[in-house]
Amino acid sequence: MSIVRESVQIGNLHVTFETGRLAKQAHGSVLVSAGETMVLVTACSNAEERPGIDFFPLTVDYIEKTFAAGKIPGGFFKREGRPRDEEVLVSRLIDRPCRPLFPDGYRCDTQVIATVLSADRTHTPDVLALTGASLALHISDVPWSGPIAGVRVARIEGRLVANPTFEEMEKSDLDLVVAASRDAIVMVEGGGDEISEDDMIEALMFAHRAVQPALDLQDSIREAVGLPKRTFVARRPSAELVARVRAVSGEGVRDACRTRVKQERYAKFKSLQKQCVETLKAEFPEKEGLIKEAFHDLQAHAMRTMIVDEKIRIDGRDTTTVRPITSEVSWLPRVHGSALFTRGETQGIVTTTLGTSQDEQKIDGLTGERWKRFMLHYNFPPYSVGEVKPLRSPGRREVGHGNLAERALLRVIPSQEQFPYTLRVVSEITESNGSSSMATVCGGTLSLMDAGVPIRAPVAGVAMGLIKEGDKVAILTDILGDEDHLGDMDFKVCGTRKGVTAIQMDIKIEGLSREILENALRQARDGRLHILDKMLQTLATPRADLSKYAPRITSLKVNPNQIRVVIGPGGKTIKGIVDQTGVAIDIQDDGTVNIASNDSVAVQRAIDIIRGLTAEAEIGAIYKGTVKRVTDFGAFVEIFPGTEGLVHVSELDHKRIETVTEVCKEGDTLEVKVLSIEDGTGKIRLSRRAVLPLPEGEEGDRARERMERSHAESPPRRDGPRGGDRGPRGGGDRGPRR
Repeated sequence: MSIVRESVQIGNLHVTFETGRLAKQAHGSVLVSAGETMVLVTACSNAEERPGIDFFPLTVDYIEKTFAAGKIPGGFFKREGRPRDEEVLVSRLIDRPCRPLFPDGYRCDTQVIATVLSADRTHTPDVLALTGASLALHISDVPWSGPIAGVRVARIEGRLVANPTFEEMEKSDLDLVVAASRDAIVMVEGGGDEISEDDMIEALMFAHRAVQPALDLQDSIREAVGLPKRTFVARRPSAELVARVRAVSGEGVRDACRTRVKQERYAKFKSLQKQCVETLKAEFPEKEGLIKEAFHDLQAHAMRTMIVDEKIRIDGRDTTTVRPITSEVSWLPRVHGSALFTRGETQGIVTTTLGTSQDEQKIDGLTGERWKRFMLHYNFPPYSVGEVKPLRSPGRREVGHGNLAERALLRVIPSQEQFPYTLRVVSEITESNGSSSMATVCGGTLSLMDAGVPIRAPVAGVAMGLIKEGDKVAILTDILGDEDHLGDMDFKVCGTRKGVTAIQMDIKIEGLSREILENALRQARDGRLHILDKMLQTLATPRADLSKYAPRITSLKVNPNQIRVVIGPGGKTIKGIVDQTGVAIDIQDDGTVNIASNDSVAVQRAIDIIRGLTAEAEIGAIYKGTVKRVTDFGAFVEIFPGTEGLVHVSELDHKRIETVTEVCKEGDTLEVKVLSIEDGTGKIRLSRRAVLPLPEGEEGDRARERMERSHAESPPRRDGPRGGDRGPRGGGDRGPRR
């Protein structure tokens, strides 16, 4: 195969596609690059169908090799391990728009692998991997009805930007990843800072326009090097079999579609299917699988027809009604914040736990290390749908649903300066029949407010669906699991009263018009506001007080030059404070000291120690100090821990003193006044005489003259704190974490 290398401009990104050099034994292989970021994407599919399965076995893996950024993996084994959450999320971004474009009934094991080979920390590799996956499948012999292309959309100072850099994204109030075909948007993932529905539509249409050159280029490369597509004919039920299934089960299926309770409905469908197979297996021998497939098609057709023709859904609702909502808060006594949110047959226990900066999660990615202070974890145990499965680590679906809910709530979480806590929200789904991720968002809002987190605004989420039969279209609010499975769209929208904070959309059909998108977003807004009203009846605002079991964090400021004094050599001083008081202490580079403990007395002790360590003498201020050393010329008095000044013998009393020991000895307590602080050295000159009452008569006049003369000769106060510039503390960008 000859090497083909072509480039195209996608928004702000100059993207190059190359095929024919690498991974030539793969069925499709593409190297995608932008700047110095390079991603190798391969596609392979077995020629023979795996026997005995009734699903499409597609696997998509996105892998970030640490060598791509010139790094060695952390940990003991020093090699890449299981995919990180970020890699799982990008794998889902590729899978979701590619999967619907394989032919119905395709059962051959198929795998797409995207490997980041070079990362320049400027250009994001995820959209390159998405578009590369499309081209790898497009030029292969695998039956697939692409192409598609991916683009990231940002909004910077009110201007939409396609494929921004990492640096530009820091200034954006919108982050959308959109996959689109020539005629339609097929996948959306992202969020924004309370973006209006109209602005969201404009961003989606902008994304669709931006990917058109990439689609043209993919078609051009396929014409040059593409392999002939495999012939694939799906094993479908014959017209005769379909007619017999309809005759045997049609009336029962239509009746079951009107059964409102999920478990009862499922039991009826299971019984009807079993009866249908028993009735027809003799007439159609060795075709039980096709009988079941025809029954499933009948079930889907009955449900969809009932919705578009009668505007009645399987649980009896119309297209815009949200299921009944109930919610409770503070019902887990030892948890910092808790909520039980129920919507129809979907229910979640959502909790909030408050921690210190020591609980932050360290993320070691290709773009460098960062710290995460807000985490949301979503769990979907098998009992929530009445199933028995082994419990394992979170699957890709759980990671994806948790990320969607986390993104929805992140936009309203207060800054660390406003609320110096690490926050972890956990959602345990206890019952599920559609949109458990949106229940997580709603329950998450309530649990955060129950924990006393001053969120900027409450957030709710709603899942929208679509049924399109010919020219008939029904947009569904708050979809059930069956409506998700048998429908044409899964469109989740989260936000506040003001606007959208997170959005996720998957489309199973082609040709979704702007009008349908606009109607879906506006209908979603109505549903979201209804849910918000129900939530706020339970808890309208964040609680004023934290749980008695939550750590109390008290913040104080010290001069940044004093940070090393608090930490001490090798962390000895700060460890000593922690050992003495039992508190947790975190020091930021700007001099903010956060002290966390449930014991207010211990917190105050720690504050007193730190203030004592970092206190600075002020000219004219009076202190009680301890005599540390006595010399012939004066006494050295410690006014703060580690801070001493000299009381010259002439400043010990109004009268002449022959020896210092006439007035004080080591260990005595003296009240002294700061006369001056020497520039550069920070030496402190003290006076005991200045705080003593003046003697009466002529002796007092002479004492007053001596004092005024002494003060007049004092050098001016230095600028800056004691001790000059102590330099920055160690520990990298974050500094030490105690």
